[in-house]
Amino acid sequence: MVDHQEHEGGLLLLALLSCVAGAATGLVVAMFRIALPHADHWRDAWIARAHVHGLAGSLLTVAAIAVLTGFAARLVERFSPYAAGSGIPRVEAVAKGELSPAPFSLLPVKFFGGWLAIGGGLALGREGPSVQMGASIGSLVARKFRLKQDDHVALLAACGGAGLATAFNAPIAGAVFVLEELIRRFDTRIAIAALGASCCAIAVARIFLGSAPDFQIEALPYSGLGSGLLFTGLGVLAGFAGMAYNTAILAGLNLAARIPWRPGWRAALIGATVGMLAWFAPGLVGGGDAITQRTLSGLESTALLPLFFAVRYLLGPLSYSAGTPGGLFAPMLVLGAQLGWLFAVLCQSVLPHFEASSTALAVVGMAAFFAAVVRAPVTGIVLITELTAGFTQLIPMLWACFAAMVISSIFGSKPIYDSLSEPKYLREKSGEPASR
Repeated sequence: MVDHQEHEGGLLLLALLSCVAGAATGLVVAMFRIALPHADHWRDAWIARAHVHGLAGSLLTVAAIAVLTGFAARLVERFSPYAAGSGIPRVEAVAKGELSPAPFSLLPVKFFGGWLAIGGGLALGREGPSVQMGASIGSLVARKFRLKQDDHVALLAACGGAGLATAFNAPIAGAVFVLEELIRRFDTRIAIAALGASCCAIAVARIFLGSAPDFQIEALPYSGLGSGLLFTGLGVLAGFAGMAYNTAILAGLNLAARIPWRPGWRAALIGATVGMLAWFAPGLVGGGDAITQRTLSGLESTALLPLFFAVRYLLGPLSYSAGTPGGLFAPMLVLGAQLGWLFAVLCQSVLPHFEASSTALAVVGMAAFFAAVVRAPVTGIVLITELTAGFTQLIPMLWACFAAMVISSIFGSKPIYDSLSEPKYLREKSGEPASR
């Protein structure tokens, strides 16, 4: 009887703390989201003014982005090596008991380092910093209230999911992400904590961000039964593209590690490269939300879209190799949308009676590419549905994600976060041994 009461009391405390920590996560990540568009605006305004000065303006732009990127990497190196990269593999390792929770000093490094790197123009996502900042808040609250280890992990993971929920205004995806990716099992206590943290994070964040989906698209009709083969074909294409993208990310990290410079200088070199691209094509750099929206709206030039896809396909791994705070989701959404739209163009050219919406294929392409790279199909489907309010595309996304998962699994491509959790990329980077 006593054990049962203690169990119920512990669960109630975990549920209450998940709401408190989730609300704090929602506030922090909402501020991060608000700050990022300001940085994008300042970068675009700088480049526009710099063009007036010709060569001198171009050199100043390249130097400015190099300095921002180098400084972001230096913040990581000096104050919190655990803040490098996405942070999601580290949160997963902590949840498994393989690493100790990072000190709370990670949060400001992740916030300002991510703001500098993404605002400077690197093709990185806001979800990586958001997940790791949320996990840091959850871990801090768990330590303050001296939760037992299992509940500490539950709260840490739940707030990581709340960070994802706030990053994309996708509360259900945030909760699903905890169970499918961070923990990889269903556990009642963790599920309760994940739901509590995500709903409270969104309740706070929407005060500042509003409740509209991140991407605005036309109302899409339900797809006919005969379109299953079409979306399966898109999934196969996304499967191969996702496998190659994973390889490119790891190759970029390996290549950067061979440069015999300190992390800040390596990052500055990568920033200079991004700065040169930003000078000629400012619309192609940064996290990529605007690119995704233009693609979904059909505003990108069809003739130039293959070039844009190729540039972003290389820019993502290059940016991630800088070692600054920043995630992979947002760049993947760009590539998935572009891949789906290009597939639609191809189908229109070879199938005389092609009727599927290009926007629908772009939406489905986002989910399929996500599934191929991350191998978390339920999270991907729910995330894209919440991002676009594209509820009519659930069945096509199932077809495409099924095919993408089959291709990436048959050919032995590891999920990207499994690869990034290897000692070569995780523990050796932070210099921290496993906790057991």
